[in-house]
Amino acid sequence: LPPPPLPPPAANSKDSSNNDNKDSSNASPIPPPPSSAPDSIEEASLMVSSIPNPGPFEQASMDAKRLVQLDTFDGFRFDINKQLSPYMAVIHSFWLGTSMLPDGRNKSYTFMTQVANETGLLLARVDFDRGSVDGRIHRAILGGLAMAKIQMGVSGAAEGHNDQCMTEVDLNGMTWSANLKYGSALGGGLYGINYFQSITPRLAMGGEGIYISANQSLMSNYTLRYTMPAKSGDDADDNDAADKKGVVVSSERASSTMVASYNSQQGAVSLNYKRNVTPNRVALGAELQFSPFSPQSAQVVVGAEFKLTRSKVSACVDGSGRVQSLVEAKLGRIGAPTLQLAGEMDFGQDKMKFGYGLNIDG
Repeated sequence: LPPPPLPPPAANSKDSSNNDNKDSSNASPIPPPPSSAPDSIEEASLMVSSIPNPGPFEQASMDAKRLVQLDTFDGFRFDINKQLSPYMAVIHSFWLGTSMLPDGRNKSYTFMTQVANETGLLLARVDFDRGSVDGRIHRAILGGLAMAKIQMGVSGAAEGHNDQCMTEVDLNGMTWSANLKYGSALGGGLYGINYFQSITPRLAMGGEGIYISANQSLMSNYTLRYTMPAKSGDDADDNDAADKKGVVVSSERASSTMVASYNSQQGAVSLNYKRNVTPNRVALGAELQFSPFSPQSAQVVVGAEFKLTRSKVSACVDGSGRVQSLVEAKLGRIGAPTLQLAGEMDFGQDKMKFGYGLNIDG
Protein backbone atom coordinates (compact mmCIF):
# COMPACT_ATOMS: atom_id res chain seq x y z
CA LEU A 1 0.00 0.00 0.00
CA PRO A 2 1.22 3.54 -0.61
CA PRO A 3 2.23 5.53 2.46
CA PRO A 4 -0.43 7.73 3.99
CA PRO A 5 -0.36 11.42 3.05
CA LEU A 6 1.50 13.81 5.29
CA PRO A 7 -0.59 15.67 7.83
CA PRO A 8 -1.19 19.38 7.24
CA PRO A 9 1.15 21.79 9.02
CA ALA A 10 0.22 22.46 12.58
CA ALA A 11 -0.93 25.85 13.67
CA ASN A 12 1.95 26.23 16.07
CA SER A 13 4.53 26.03 13.21
CA LYS A 14 4.27 29.75 12.76
CA ASP A 15 4.86 30.19 16.45
CA SER A 16 7.96 28.04 16.27
CA SER A 17 9.28 30.08 13.35
CA ASN A 18 8.55 33.25 15.24
CA ASN A 19 10.39 31.87 18.21
CA ASP A 20 13.41 31.03 16.01
CA ASN A 21 13.43 34.56 14.65
CA LYS A 22 13.27 35.96 18.17
CA ASP A 23 16.15 33.76 19.28
CA SER A 24 18.25 34.81 16.30
CA SER A 25 17.47 38.46 16.96
CA ASN A 26 18.44 38.10 20.60
CA ALA A 27 21.76 36.45 19.68
CA SER A 28 24.97 38.56 19.69
CA PRO A 29 25.78 40.14 16.31
CA ILE A 30 28.44 38.61 14.12
CA PRO A 31 31.78 40.42 14.65
CA PRO A 32 33.03 42.40 11.64
CA PRO A 33 35.98 41.06 9.68
CA PRO A 34 39.40 42.25 10.76
CA SER A 35 40.45 45.55 9.29
CA SER A 36 42.89 45.44 6.43
CA ALA A 37 44.51 48.76 7.41
CA PRO A 38 48.25 48.43 8.27
CA ASP A 39 49.22 48.48 11.89
CA SER A 40 51.47 51.11 13.42
CA ILE A 41 54.62 49.03 12.90
CA GLU A 42 53.95 48.65 9.18
CA GLU A 43 53.16 52.34 8.83
CA ALA A 44 56.38 53.23 10.61
CA SER A 45 58.43 50.92 8.38
CA LEU A 46 56.90 52.42 5.25
CA MET A 47 57.59 55.94 6.50
CA VAL A 48 61.22 55.15 7.29
CA SER A 49 61.86 53.40 3.98
CA SER A 50 60.54 56.40 2.04
CA ILE A 51 63.19 58.71 3.55
CA PRO A 52 66.56 58.08 1.86
CA ASN A 53 70.12 58.50 3.04
CA PRO A 54 71.15 62.07 2.07
CA GLY A 55 74.72 61.15 1.16
CA PRO A 56 77.92 62.78 2.42
CA PHE A 57 77.72 66.36 3.70
CA GLU A 58 80.61 67.44 1.45
CA GLN A 59 78.61 66.41 -1.64
CA ALA A 60 75.35 68.12 -0.69
CA SER A 61 75.71 70.81 -3.36
CA MET A 62 78.22 69.13 -5.68
CA ASP A 63 75.62 68.03 -8.22
CA ALA A 64 74.33 71.61 -8.56
CA LYS A 65 77.75 73.31 -8.48
CA ARG A 66 79.23 71.24 -11.30
CA LEU A 67 76.98 73.09 -13.78
CA VAL A 68 78.47 76.47 -12.86
CA GLN A 69 82.05 75.42 -12.02
CA LEU A 70 83.43 73.87 -15.18
CA ASP A 71 86.82 72.19 -15.28
CA THR A 72 88.22 74.34 -18.08
CA PHE A 73 91.94 74.33 -18.83
CA ASP A 74 94.50 75.63 -21.28
CA GLY A 75 97.26 73.86 -23.15
CA PHE A 76 97.10 70.15 -23.93
CA ARG A 77 95.95 67.35 -21.63
CA PHE A 78 96.63 63.71 -22.40
CA ASP A 79 95.42 60.92 -20.11
CA ILE A 80 96.00 57.19 -20.59
CA ASN A 81 93.89 54.88 -18.43
CA LYS A 82 94.97 51.23 -18.38
CA GLN A 83 92.93 48.53 -16.65
CA LEU A 84 95.47 45.88 -15.61
CA SER A 85 92.95 43.65 -13.83
CA PRO A 86 89.37 43.84 -12.56
CA TYR A 87 90.75 45.42 -9.39
CA MET A 88 93.81 47.42 -10.49
CA ALA A 89 94.22 50.36 -12.87
CA VAL A 90 96.97 52.86 -13.70
CA ILE A 91 96.70 56.37 -15.15
CA HIS A 92 99.36 58.45 -16.92
CA SER A 93 98.50 62.17 -17.04
CA PHE A 94 100.36 64.75 -19.13
CA TRP A 95 99.61 68.48 -19.09
CA LEU A 96 101.67 70.58 -21.52
CA GLY A 97 101.81 74.29 -22.35
CA THR A 98 99.65 75.48 -19.45
CA SER A 99 99.70 78.64 -17.37
CA MET A 100 97.39 77.36 -14.63
CA LEU A 101 99.88 75.54 -12.39
CA PRO A 102 100.35 77.40 -9.08
CA ASP A 103 104.17 77.14 -8.99
CA GLY A 104 104.70 78.69 -12.44
CA ARG A 105 105.50 75.47 -14.31
CA ASN A 106 104.15 75.06 -17.82
CA LYS A 107 104.07 71.25 -17.86
CA SER A 108 103.48 68.33 -15.53
CA TYR A 109 103.40 64.56 -15.50
CA THR A 110 101.74 62.45 -12.84
CA PHE A 111 101.43 58.70 -12.44
CA MET A 112 98.55 57.22 -10.47
CA THR A 113 97.61 53.68 -9.59
CA GLN A 114 94.66 52.32 -7.66
CA VAL A 115 93.45 48.99 -6.36
CA ALA A 116 89.78 48.72 -5.41
CA ASN A 117 87.34 46.01 -4.41
CA GLU A 118 84.04 45.78 -2.55
CA THR A 119 85.58 46.60 0.85
CA GLY A 120 88.16 49.27 0.18
CA LEU A 121 90.44 51.37 -2.01
CA LEU A 122 94.19 51.92 -2.26
CA LEU A 123 95.37 54.90 -4.33
CA ALA A 124 98.78 56.49 -4.88
CA ARG A 125 99.83 59.42 -7.08
CA VAL A 126 103.36 60.60 -7.88
CA ASP A 127 104.22 64.03 -9.30
CA PHE A 128 107.77 63.74 -10.61
CA ASP A 129 108.25 67.46 -11.31
CA ARG A 130 107.27 68.50 -7.78
CA GLY A 131 108.74 65.42 -6.13
CA SER A 132 105.54 64.75 -4.18
CA VAL A 133 103.64 61.58 -3.33
CA ASP A 134 99.97 61.44 -2.33
CA GLY A 135 98.13 58.39 -1.06
CA ARG A 136 94.67 57.34 0.07
CA ILE A 137 93.46 54.27 1.93
CA HIS A 138 89.74 53.51 2.27
CA ARG A 139 88.53 50.50 4.23
CA ALA A 140 85.06 49.37 5.30
CA ILE A 141 84.81 48.60 9.03
CA LEU A 142 82.13 47.41 11.45
CA GLY A 143 80.63 45.12 8.87
CA GLY A 144 80.22 47.88 6.31
CA LEU A 145 78.48 50.32 8.68
CA ALA A 146 81.44 52.74 8.55
CA MET A 147 84.28 53.64 6.20
CA ALA A 148 87.75 54.49 7.54
CA LYS A 149 89.92 56.79 5.41
CA ILE A 150 93.56 57.84 5.61
CA GLN A 151 95.02 60.52 3.35
CA MET A 152 98.73 61.32 3.29
CA GLY A 153 100.89 63.71 1.30
CA VAL A 154 104.66 64.07 1.27
CA SER A 155 106.58 66.66 -0.75
CA GLY A 156 110.23 66.93 -1.65
CA ALA A 157 110.70 70.24 0.18
CA ALA A 158 113.23 70.07 2.99
CA GLU A 159 111.05 72.03 5.40
CA GLY A 160 108.12 69.67 4.98
CA HIS A 161 105.51 72.42 5.42
CA ASN A 162 103.32 70.86 2.75
CA ASP A 163 103.33 67.39 4.33
CA GLN A 164 99.93 66.38 5.62
CA CYS A 165 98.04 63.50 7.13
CA MET A 166 94.28 63.21 7.58
CA THR A 167 92.20 60.41 9.08
CA GLU A 168 88.43 60.22 8.65
CA VAL A 169 85.56 57.92 9.55
CA ASP A 170 82.31 58.00 7.55
CA LEU A 171 79.18 56.77 9.32
CA ASN A 172 75.91 56.06 7.50
CA GLY A 173 72.42 55.31 8.76
CA MET A 174 69.13 54.80 6.98
CA THR A 175 68.30 58.52 6.98
CA TRP A 176 71.55 60.23 8.01
CA SER A 177 75.30 60.41 7.40
CA ALA A 178 78.15 61.71 9.55
CA ASN A 179 81.90 62.22 9.34
CA LEU A 180 84.67 62.51 11.94
CA LYS A 181 88.13 63.74 10.98
CA TYR A 182 91.47 64.39 12.60
CA GLY A 183 94.66 65.53 10.94
CA SER A 184 97.40 68.14 10.66
CA ALA A 185 97.06 71.62 9.16
CA LEU A 186 99.23 74.75 9.38
CA GLY A 187 101.58 73.01 11.78
CA GLY A 188 98.85 72.03 14.24
CA GLY A 189 96.02 69.66 14.76
CA LEU A 190 92.73 69.73 12.87
CA TYR A 191 89.49 68.38 14.28
CA GLY A 192 86.24 68.19 12.33
CA ILE A 193 82.76 66.73 12.47
CA ASN A 194 79.73 67.00 10.20
CA TYR A 195 76.21 65.57 10.19
CA PHE A 196 73.61 65.41 7.40
CA GLN A 197 70.01 64.35 8.08
CA SER A 198 67.06 63.68 5.78
CA ILE A 199 63.96 65.26 7.33
CA THR A 200 61.49 64.25 4.61
CA PRO A 201 61.91 62.43 1.28
CA ARG A 202 62.74 65.83 -0.26
CA LEU A 203 64.30 67.90 2.54
CA ALA A 204 67.74 67.36 4.09
CA MET A 205 69.80 69.62 6.33
CA GLY A 206 73.08 69.44 8.21
CA GLY A 207 76.12 71.25 9.51
CA GLU A 208 79.88 71.00 9.87
CA GLY A 209 82.38 72.26 12.41
CA ILE A 210 86.19 72.40 12.03
CA TYR A 211 88.72 73.50 14.67
CA ILE A 212 92.37 74.30 13.82
CA SER A 213 94.60 74.37 16.87
CA ALA A 214 97.48 76.23 15.19
CA ASN A 215 95.58 79.54 15.08
CA GLN A 216 92.70 78.49 17.37
CA SER A 217 90.10 79.16 14.72
CA LEU A 218 86.67 77.55 14.58
CA MET A 219 84.84 77.27 11.26
CA SER A 220 81.26 76.16 10.74
CA ASN A 221 79.07 75.56 7.70
CA TYR A 222 75.36 74.88 7.43
CA THR A 223 73.52 73.42 4.42
CA LEU A 224 69.88 72.87 3.49
CA ARG A 225 68.83 70.93 0.37
CA TYR A 226 65.33 70.57 -1.08
CA THR A 227 64.39 68.47 -4.13
CA MET A 228 60.99 68.57 -5.79
CA PRO A 229 59.54 67.00 -8.94
CA ALA A 230 59.14 69.10 -12.06
CA LYS A 231 57.15 68.46 -15.19
CA SER A 232 58.67 67.57 -18.52
CA GLY A 233 57.17 66.20 -21.70
CA ASP A 234 58.57 62.71 -21.05
CA ASP A 235 57.62 61.83 -17.50
CA ALA A 236 55.14 64.43 -16.31
CA ASP A 237 52.65 61.76 -15.31
CA ASP A 238 55.23 59.80 -13.35
CA ASN A 239 56.30 62.89 -11.44
CA ASP A 240 52.71 63.77 -10.63
CA ALA A 241 52.15 60.29 -9.23
CA ALA A 242 55.35 60.48 -7.21
CA ASP A 243 54.34 63.91 -5.92
CA LYS A 244 51.01 62.59 -4.68
CA LYS A 245 52.57 59.57 -2.98
CA GLY A 246 55.37 61.61 -1.43
CA VAL A 247 58.07 59.19 -2.57
CA VAL A 248 61.69 60.02 -3.18
CA VAL A 249 62.34 62.09 -6.31
CA SER A 250 64.97 60.36 -8.42
CA SER A 251 67.72 62.45 -9.98
CA GLU A 252 67.07 60.67 -13.29
CA ARG A 253 63.59 62.20 -13.48
CA ALA A 254 62.76 65.80 -14.28
CA SER A 255 63.29 67.57 -10.97
CA SER A 256 64.44 70.78 -9.34
CA THR A 257 67.01 70.94 -6.55
CA MET A 258 67.70 73.96 -4.34
CA VAL A 259 70.69 74.13 -1.98
CA ALA A 260 71.38 76.90 0.52
CA SER A 261 74.71 77.09 2.39
CA TYR A 262 76.07 79.50 5.00
CA ASN A 263 79.73 79.89 6.01
CA SER A 264 79.94 81.57 9.41
CA GLN A 265 83.65 82.46 9.21
CA GLN A 266 83.36 84.28 5.88
CA GLY A 267 79.79 85.41 6.50
CA ALA A 268 78.90 84.20 2.99
CA VAL A 269 75.65 82.74 1.73
CA SER A 270 75.55 80.48 -1.34
CA LEU A 271 72.31 79.60 -3.14
CA ASN A 272 72.38 76.91 -5.84
CA TYR A 273 69.58 75.79 -8.13
CA LYS A 274 69.54 72.85 -10.55
CA ARG A 275 66.75 71.98 -12.97
CA ASN A 276 66.66 68.65 -14.81
CA VAL A 277 64.66 69.74 -17.85
CA THR A 278 64.93 66.41 -19.68
CA PRO A 279 66.28 63.41 -17.75
CA ASN A 280 69.82 62.51 -18.82
CA ARG A 281 69.65 65.12 -21.58
CA VAL A 282 69.29 68.76 -20.54
CA ALA A 283 70.12 70.34 -17.18
CA LEU A 284 70.19 74.00 -16.13
CA GLY A 285 71.89 75.53 -13.08
CA ALA A 286 72.40 78.84 -11.31
CA GLU A 287 74.41 80.04 -8.33
CA LEU A 288 74.17 83.21 -6.24
CA GLN A 289 76.86 84.08 -3.70
CA PHE A 290 76.62 87.11 -1.43
CA SER A 291 77.41 88.38 2.03
CA PRO A 292 74.64 89.89 4.16
CA PHE A 293 77.17 92.45 5.41
CA SER A 294 78.29 93.57 1.91
CA PRO A 295 75.53 92.96 -0.65
CA GLN A 296 77.48 94.82 -3.35
CA SER A 297 79.94 91.89 -3.57
CA ALA A 298 77.28 89.47 -4.83
CA GLN A 299 78.17 87.16 -7.72
CA VAL A 300 75.81 85.23 -9.98
CA VAL A 301 76.55 82.38 -12.42
CA VAL A 302 74.22 80.49 -14.76
CA GLY A 303 75.08 77.30 -16.61
CA ALA A 304 73.67 74.58 -18.84
CA GLU A 305 74.55 71.02 -19.80
CA PHE A 306 73.44 69.13 -22.91
CA LYS A 307 74.07 65.40 -23.29
CA LEU A 308 73.92 63.93 -26.78
CA THR A 309 74.43 60.37 -27.95
CA ARG A 310 78.23 60.47 -27.93
CA SER A 311 79.04 63.95 -26.69
CA LYS A 312 78.35 66.45 -23.92
CA VAL A 313 78.34 70.24 -24.11
CA SER A 314 78.59 72.45 -20.99
CA ALA A 315 78.64 76.24 -20.75
CA CYS A 316 78.33 78.87 -18.02
CA VAL A 317 78.32 82.68 -17.79
CA ASP A 318 78.91 84.81 -14.69
CA GLY A 319 77.99 88.38 -13.87
CA SER A 320 81.47 89.76 -14.61
CA GLY A 321 81.29 88.76 -18.27
CA ARG A 322 83.33 85.54 -18.08
CA VAL A 323 82.17 82.76 -20.41
CA GLN A 324 83.31 79.14 -20.02
CA SER A 325 82.58 76.17 -22.25
CA LEU A 326 83.60 72.52 -22.34
CA VAL A 327 82.89 69.95 -25.07
CA GLU A 328 83.49 66.22 -24.63
CA ALA A 329 83.00 63.89 -27.60
CA LYS A 330 83.49 60.14 -28.00
CA LEU A 331 85.45 59.32 -31.16
CA GLY A 332 83.71 55.97 -31.53
CA ARG A 333 81.66 53.46 -29.61
CA ILE A 334 82.26 52.00 -26.16
CA GLY A 335 85.93 52.21 -25.18
CA ALA A 336 86.81 54.80 -27.83
CA PRO A 337 89.01 57.83 -26.98
CA THR A 338 87.36 60.98 -25.70
CA LEU A 339 88.22 64.38 -27.17
CA GLN A 340 87.93 67.49 -24.97
CA LEU A 341 87.74 71.12 -26.10
CA ALA A 342 87.82 73.82 -23.41
CA GLY A 343 87.59 77.58 -23.69
CA GLU A 344 87.32 80.56 -21.36
CA MET A 345 86.80 84.20 -22.33
CA ASP A 346 86.85 86.97 -19.73
CA PHE A 347 85.52 90.08 -21.45
CA GLY A 348 85.90 92.15 -18.28
CA GLN A 349 89.68 91.59 -18.06
CA ASP A 350 90.21 90.97 -21.80
CA LYS A 351 91.72 87.52 -21.24
CA MET A 352 91.21 84.31 -23.18
CA LYS A 353 92.52 80.78 -22.89
CA PHE A 354 91.82 77.58 -24.78
CA GLY A 355 92.81 73.98 -24.40
CA TYR A 356 92.21 70.55 -25.82
CA GLY A 357 92.66 67.09 -24.41
CA LEU A 358 92.52 63.41 -25.24
CA ASN A 359 91.52 60.59 -22.89
CA ILE A 360 92.35 57.01 -23.91
CA ASP A 361 90.96 54.01 -22.02
CA GLY A 362 92.66 50.68 -22.33
